[in-house]
Amino acid sequence: MSTSTTRPGSPDLMARGVETMARFLDQARQMGDVAARQMAALAPVMRPTFSAPSERLPTAALAGKSPVALAQDAMAYAVDATQRSILFWDTMRQAGNAFVAHEKAGCPPVLVFDWDMVVDGRELPRRCNYALVRIKPPEGFKPTDPTMRPFVIIDPRAGHGAGIGGFKSDSQVGVALRRGHPVYFVIFFRDPEPGQTILDITSAEATFLRTIHERHPQAQKPVVIGNCQGGWAVMMLGASEPDLTGPLVLNGAPLSYWAGEKGRNPMRYTGGLAGGSWPAAMLADLGNGTFDGANLVANFESLSPGNTWFRKYYNLYEKADTEAERFLEFERWWGGYFLMTRDEIRWIVENLFIGDRFARGEISAGKGASFNMRSVKSPIVVFASAGDNITPPGQALRWIADVYRDEQEIKTLGQTIVYLVHDDIGHLGIFVSGKIANKEHTEIANTLDLIESVAPGLYEMRITGAEGSGLNAGYQVELVERSVADIRAVSGEAANEAFPAVARISAMNQMAYDTFASPVIRQFATEKTAEARRQMNPMRARRYLVSDQNPAMKPLAGLAATVKQNRAPVAPDNPFVAMERAWADAVEQSIDRWRDMRDAWQESAFHAVYGSLAAFGVASAPVDVVQDGVVGMLDDTPDVRAALSRIAEGGYAEAVVRMMILLAKARGGVRRNRLARSNALLTGEEPFASLSAAARQALIREQTVVVEMAPEEALATLPDLLPEAADRSRALATVADVAGPEEELGDRALAMMARLRQVLAAPPALPAQPDSPEAAPAPRRNGRAKR
Repeated sequence: MSTSTTRPGSPDLMARGVETMARFLDQARQMGDVAARQMAALAPVMRPTFSAPSERLPTAALAGKSPVALAQDAMAYAVDATQRSILFWDTMRQAGNAFVAHEKAGCPPVLVFDWDMVVDGRELPRRCNYALVRIKPPEGFKPTDPTMRPFVIIDPRAGHGAGIGGFKSDSQVGVALRRGHPVYFVIFFRDPEPGQTILDITSAEATFLRTIHERHPQAQKPVVIGNCQGGWAVMMLGASEPDLTGPLVLNGAPLSYWAGEKGRNPMRYTGGLAGGSWPAAMLADLGNGTFDGANLVANFESLSPGNTWFRKYYNLYEKADTEAERFLEFERWWGGYFLMTRDEIRWIVENLFIGDRFARGEISAGKGASFNMRSVKSPIVVFASAGDNITPPGQALRWIADVYRDEQEIKTLGQTIVYLVHDDIGHLGIFVSGKIANKEHTEIANTLDLIESVAPGLYEMRITGAEGSGLNAGYQVELVERSVADIRAVSGEAANEAFPAVARISAMNQMAYDTFASPVIRQFATEKTAEARRQMNPMRARRYLVSDQNPAMKPLAGLAATVKQNRAPVAPDNPFVAMERAWADAVEQSIDRWRDMRDAWQESAFHAVYGSLAAFGVASAPVDVVQDGVVGMLDDTPDVRAALSRIAEGGYAEAVVRMMILLAKARGGVRRNRLARSNALLTGEEPFASLSAAARQALIREQTVVVEMAPEEALATLPDLLPEAADRSRALATVADVAGPEEELGDRALAMMARLRQVLAAPPALPAQPDSPEAAPAPRRNGRAKR
C-alpha cells in the first residue's frame, strides 16, 4: 500500500515558476519592442545617402564648364583651401593657448559680466568650493532695483566650470539684468575642498539664499534657476528649505534618469553597461580621492560623435573668416575641466544616474530625513527640449508623474507646475543660444512676475507669435491646463524592470570593489600620479598639442597674419566648394551611422542582460513612488476637509478668487494678459492689496481646493459669500474685467460666466435660523453629499 504525499512548498514553487515565466514573456516582449523601434529608427540611416550616381557629385555645377574654366576654379579653390587651413589651425592654436592660460588661472568662471564676491563657501563652517557672487550691470544697462525679486542662477557642475548661464550678453543673466532685477550667480572653483559632500553644497546654497534675503528685505523671495544638473540641486534646495525659495526654474534638468524612449536616449544605459557605479569610484581612487570631470565631458561628446569629432571643426574650417570668435568663446567653457571628491561622484552616480532615487524620495538629507519633492512650496517651471539627447523630455518631466498621483493631487497640495518643451534645440542650446535667451528665457522671466497669481495645477506654457509682426508684434504666452497622463505620454516608458536590476547589480559590484580593489588602488595612488593622469587625459592632451607648447604650432601666428592681409576667398558658386560640402556631409553621416548602430547594439545588450536578470527576480520589488502623507482619498486629508468646511464662509475676496478659478477651469488655461490683469487686481486693489503675499497664495490655494473637490457647491455657495447686491455686482464686474472681451473667452468660459451671473442674480437670502437645517449644510464633495 502506497501513500501519496504533497511536498511542502509545492504551491509556492509553482507560483514562483509561473511568475518567472511571466517575467520571461514580458522580457521577450520588451526585446521585441526594442528591436522594432531600432529598426524604425535605423531605417532611414540604412538607406544610401545618395540614391543615384548623378546625385553623388554636384554635376550641375560642372556642366558646361570648359577645361580652362575648371582649371581656374581648381586653382582658386586650392588657394582658398590653403588659406582656410592656415586660419583654421591658427584658431586651434589660440584655443589651445586659451586652454593652457585658463588652467593656469585655476579655471575661473567664464561669465562675460563683472561680479563681486558675496559669500565664499570655502570659509563656511561646512566648507565647499562653491561661492555666491553678485553680477554687476554692464555699461548701458539700467541700475538694478534692490526691491525687485532677485534672480539666482546655479550652473551645472558636470565636468565643466561655471558661467554658461551668463557667458554672453544675451543670456539668462542678461535677460534678468535688462529687467532691473538683482542677479546673483552660484560659481564653483576647480578644486573641491577636502571631504566635501553634496549635502555640504546644499547647506552652502541655503546660506547663500539667507544672505540674499538679508540684502533684499523688501523684495519677494528670489527666483532660483538651475541649469542641467544644477536643476536637481535647485530641487534639493527647494525641498530642504522651502521657505527660502521663490519660483524654481529647471532648464534641461535630469530628475528622472530612467525615463526615456526606446530606440532613443542611449545615455541612460551607460551606467548599466559599465556595471554600475564602481568605475566612477575607481577613477576617483586613481585620482587620489578626486574624480576628473574630463571623463564626464568625454561621455557627453560620445553622444554626438559626428558633430563632436568632425562637424564643429569643419564649420570652423569652412567659415574660417567669421567663425573663430564664436568657436573660441565656447571652447573656453567646454574645455575647462573641474574636479569632484570621491564622495560627490559616488553620490551622484548611485542616487541619480543608477538609482533614480530623487523622484521616489529615497535620497537622504541627513539625520534620518530625506529630500521630498512634495515639500517644495514654490511654483516650478520646467524647460525641456525634444532635441536634447542629454536630458530628453522624459528625464526632465517624468518626475511629475512619479511624485504626484494625478493633476488633482497637484492642485489639492497647492502646487503650481509649468512646463515648456522646445521642438528641436539641443541640450547646450537651452543655456547658450541667444535666440532661446531672447525668446523662451525672456518669456519665462516675464511670466514669473505673475506666476504666483496662477491657481495651483499643472500647465503647459505655449509661446506663439513673433517679434516685429506688425500690429501683433511680440510673443503671446498662454498657460494651458494639462494632466499627469499628458506627462506620461511626453516622457515615454519609465516602468522597466531592467533599471531596478541595474541598481541591484551596481550595489553588489560596488561592495565587491570597495572590499577587494579600492584598498589596493588607494595604497598606490599619490597626488603626483593623479595629476599625471589628469594631464595625460586625451581631453586635455589634444588641447596642449595644438598650443604654443608644441613648437610646430608657433609659426602659425605669422602665417595667419600674412593670410589675412592677402586673403583670396573663393567664389560661392565654385564647383569644388560644392564638392567639399558634399564630402563633409558624407563624412558626418557616416560617423552618425556608426553612432546609431553603436547605440542600437548598446540598447539591445542592456535589455538582454538586465532584462534577463530581472526575469530571474534580481530586480527589487517595484517601488511605490507615491509619497507618505497621501494615504487614502485626497478629499480625506486635513487641508481638504478644512477648506470644504469653510466652503460657505468668507466674503468678497474669497468670492472673486473662486469665480476667477471657475472661469479659468472652464477655459482650460489662461493667457498672460489675463494673468497680468489678475495679478494687478490681487496686488493693487482692496481688499487684496492689504493681504501679504503668503496670505494671497493661501487664499488662492484654498479656493482651488474648493473648486476642484466640490465644483457645484463652490458655485452654489457664492451667494453666501456675497449677501449684498452691491458686492455681487461689483464682483461680477471685476471678474468680467479680468476675463476680458467676451468674444475671446470661448464657449465653455461664456457658459460659466452665464452661470455666475445667474447664481448671483438671485436676491440675497435671509440669514438662516440657528436651529434650521439650512444653517449647517452637510459638506459636499465633487457635487455629492457626504455620507
